[in-house]
Amino acid sequence: MVFSNDTEVALQSAVNLINSAPIDLLPDGSVSGADTLATLAELDAFVAAEQFSGSREHSAAELAAVRDMRAELRTIWTAGEDTAVERVNALLAGARALPQLVRHDQWDWHLHATAPAAPLAQRMGVEAAMALVDVIRSKELGRLKVCAAGDCRAVLIDLSKNRSRRYCDTGNCGNRAHVAAYRRRKSAQT
Repeated sequence: MVFSNDTEVALQSAVNLINSAPIDLLPDGSVSGADTLATLAELDAFVAAEQFSGSREHSAAELAAVRDMRAELRTIWTAGEDTAVERVNALLAGARALPQLVRHDQWDWHLHATAPAAPLAQRMGVEAAMALVDVIRSKELGRLKVCAAGDCRAVLIDLSKNRSRRYCDTGNCGNRAHVAAYRRRKSAQT
């Protein structure tokens, strides 16, 4: 295992949050695709699936703040070390993060750095930032990747031993790339 379990869970949650935005890259460079956090019901489902604890407003403002957090996390995901450090520190400072060990639900001891009553988007951002602290300190920013498929902008966390993961889990990017390569090889043989 590269990182602690709670760090890996937080990183995957950040990936899922970032990838909830439209991610398909069109030939003209514009972005399309479904926004899977367009409604409060979709946010409720996301929060439940990712097992975020703490209070909720269940408001349009909460939804907008979470959607804004996606862009901030994408910026960190694709940044160099100095910019990533600056942005992570800003997220932590903006939330007045105070790391503490907590245990709840099915989770054993792990870190929370915000109060349970903090806004959902802030809790999401700080959880991701705390996990990104481990990534940065371990000099593992190279594990934060953008899908290698030419028509996809989804992000991924490469937790493979040899750092070889190239494609996201949002669609069939890896399958499509492998089929295209196979077809190119077959056509070159004829």
